[in-house]
Order: sequence, then C-alpha cells, then structure tokens
Amino acid sequence: MVSLGELKRALGAGIPPERIVFSGVGKTEAEMAAGLRAGIHQFNVESEPELDRLSAVAQSVGRTADIAVRVNPDVDPRTHAKISTGQSEAKFGVPWERARAIYAQAARLPGIRALGVDVHIGSQLTQLSPFEAAFAKVVDLIRVLRADGHDIRRADLGGGLGIPYEIDAGAAAASRLRRAGAAGDCRLRPRADSRAGPPDRRQRRAVADARALCEAGAAKTFVILDAAMNDLIRPSLYDAFHEIVPVATPRADAPRAPVTLVGPVCETGDLFARDRAMPPLGAGDLVAILSAGAYSAVMSSTYNSRALVPEVLVNGADFAVVRPRLDEDALIALDRMPPWLNQ
Repeated sequence: MVSLGELKRALGAGIPPERIVFSGVGKTEAEMAAGLRAGIHQFNVESEPELDRLSAVAQSVGRTADIAVRVNPDVDPRTHAKISTGQSEAKFGVPWERARAIYAQAARLPGIRALGVDVHIGSQLTQLSPFEAAFAKVVDLIRVLRADGHDIRRADLGGGLGIPYEIDAGAAAASRLRRAGAAGDCRLRPRADSRAGPPDRRQRRAVADARALCEAGAAKTFVILDAAMNDLIRPSLYDAFHEIVPVATPRADAPRAPVTLVGPVCETGDLFARDRAMPPLGAGDLVAILSAGAYSAVMSSTYNSRALVPEVLVNGADFAVVRPRLDEDALIALDRMPPWLNQ
C-alpha cells in the first residue's frame, strides 16, 4: 500500500496489519503515524530524509518502525519508460552506492529497526535477465550488511512479468534469489504487481506542499510534492508543460538548480517537471502549479485511494471552496459489498 487511503481500506477490509507493507516515495508524517499505530509489518524506506522523518515520527508515537530500505540497483528492466523503476534516473529507491551508509545511519536512529532489503525494477517485464541482475545485487548486499552486523531477515522483491504468463513472477523471484545461495534464511516477499495478471481479472492542482524531501539520487535531485498524477495527469499523460513557482517569492538573487518535481504515487510517470531550474525548496514549502485549469478537476481520480483535492473559486480578493475535499473515509464509504459476499 502507498497511501493513508489504502491503509484505511486494507484495515477496513479485515487485512491483518502484520501483513501490510507501506511503500511509496512521498509518505507524510500522518501516514507514517497511522502505519505505526496500526502495527504494520514494514515500511519500505525510499530516501535518507524519509528515514530521518520516520525515526522522528516513531519516537513521537512511542513505536518502533520495522523497515526495509528500497535500493535502486540501476538495472534496465527493458520495459516501458513510464513503468521502469530500477534505473538511476528513476525517483524510486536510494542509490545503490549509498545503501551501506544508509543502513549504518538506520542503525543509529532511534525508533528504527532495519530488517530487510527492498527492490523493485519495473512492471510488465518480458525477460528474466533483469531480475537476475537485480537479485544478484540484492544477494551481495545482504551478505555485506550481515557482515556489518545488521539483522537482515527479509528480501522484498519487486517487479512483475508481463502478460501472457510463462512463469509465475513470484516463484521466479524466489528461485533466482535462492539459486544465488546467499539469502540464507531471508524471508522472501515477491511484490504484487497491479499491472500483471490474467487479462480477465486485471486491466491494463493548483497548489502542492513541497514535502520537499529533495532526495538526491545518483543521477538527479528529486523534489517530492504531495500532489500527484491523480490530481493533475497532463504532464504524465502527454508531457504537458506547467509553470511551477514557489508560493513565497524567493529572493531575487536566490540560486537556481535543476530538479525533477514528482509526486508520491508509485509510477515512474508520476512527475510534473523534469530538470526544471528552481530556487531552493525545503520541507513544507508550497509551490503553485500554474495553468492547471479544468483539467485539474475533470481528469483527476482517486488512484491509490488518494482523496480528491478541494476546488477553490477565486474572485479578486474573495475565495470560496466550491468542492470540498472528499477524505479517505468518505471515499471508502462509497463502496458496497455485493450480496454474494455477505452470505
């Protein structure tokens, strides 16, 4: 799961919290706190700032967060660019070269218990060789981390084979890792993939909090917003250009540097601007995505169980909320159980 809405939906459906893993690059403090209070199985941490933030939240609620660090192995999954997640230019995961230092950092942080390694290289893969390359790196990393004294027990393996199936993706993942012979007693958790499955069962705004983790990857610097492609899909859908400016006017002499502005949705295509020159942004800063217009509303969705943003109508100095936010509880309350499942 990758949002507070999905967490509430899963718990409401009766899924035990110890079977829930929270992934995603843009976790908020509220989402972290909810996951900790629920006692979920694991957080998949995707950046160093997120690790620090999770430690602080864990201390504030008096819980310990079991984590796996999502590592980016810089492996080409040989799939579509917008569902490729395992290369250095993607927003997902920590750079492979930083992994060992980040686990050392995790060991020093209160409220954090690093128990696993997470990797996900993409969806709709049609070849096994990218899995082999990525999982071999995971095996080597687990060996190194255990030698460093880390209690690594879990290997969270991600990526899904495309349709049509020739081999079960989960079995293939486990087989590759076991044949490498180094995971030992690691618990394997092949990652479910919403884009892979039998074709008869699965189918193929204006203002954002700059949540700015400002996550420095191996190839790019990412600014993670709390807006996402479900709120404004035009940049993801057809590379539409939208000016993005800080709400607080920066100093005239403020330096500018290229950053890639992305959302927290678990899609490589969830981005608003690539290599855009921006002044420095910090956590909690607001940015405005301009010229969103009607598309921000009529093309929005509740993908990932994300609540729709409110709409505000402005008339000079006056403004009014003309469509309130539909929160996660109201969204889930729209669902109805079919009669045959109530029996």
